[in-house]
Amino acid sequence: MKTVLLVHAHPDPHSLTAQLATAARAELRAQGHEVIQSDLYALGWKAVYDEHDFPDRLDRERLSFVAESGHAFGTGAQPDDVRAEQAKLLAADAVVFQFPLWWFGMPAIMKGWIERLFAFGLAYGWRGAGNRYRYGEGGLAGKRALLSVTAGGPAADYGPRAINGPLDDLLFPITHGTLFFAGMEVLPTYAVYGTGHIDAGGVDAAKAGLAARMRTLFDDAPVPYRPQNGGDYPDRHVLADDVAPGVAGLRAHLR
Repeated sequence: MKTVLLVHAHPDPHSLTAQLATAARAELRAQGHEVIQSDLYALGWKAVYDEHDFPDRLDRERLSFVAESGHAFGTGAQPDDVRAEQAKLLAADAVVFQFPLWWFGMPAIMKGWIERLFAFGLAYGWRGAGNRYRYGEGGLAGKRALLSVTAGGPAADYGPRAINGPLDDLLFPITHGTLFFAGMEVLPTYAVYGTGHIDAGGVDAAKAGLAARMRTLFDDAPVPYRPQNGGDYPDRHVLADDVAPGVAGLRAHLR
């Protein structure tokens, strides 16, 4: 049995997002897993990351988020809501993020959940070693992550030459720049397109598809991102000249 944290964000409890979260939870429990849930709108989650996240400030004159985050996390001085959600995150073997694609990203409330929880000393700055442990290593290493996304537009809008660009490219700041950065194994995204005009049959198919992904959550191969410390980045910044020669952009960071 594994523990799965299901984080979802939509203000309407009858939304497709909520229905997919319910379908994922039911399937995971049917597989014998423990499911922890964070319904961010129902929680009334504070999305804004600001000075109120640091009740015991190191410096009251200048707000350094890195310094104050490290101090708050290291001394247990984070707000109660942050500590409660971090406990869920740390207990989880996998995290499923269920959200609608809003302006090519996740809703602000979910982005705020990440910003407030992914503290210095946990998701970055691990072991007090600056950027030594990132992109494949870090405080969240060993955990799996899956984005389950609903998009209002048709799938035709999200192809390699489509007007919106590939969905994997749009989500790269989340999958690679946030989750993999903190050490998580990121699974291929589950996407439901055309939700602006979806019918009952489409909803059933979307729920069945997500349930199938829940059955293989701990078996599916993660996206093959290149780890920082695997030898491909000799200076921990730029790919070696003999790695993916002639390839530039996001694709260069895939093995």
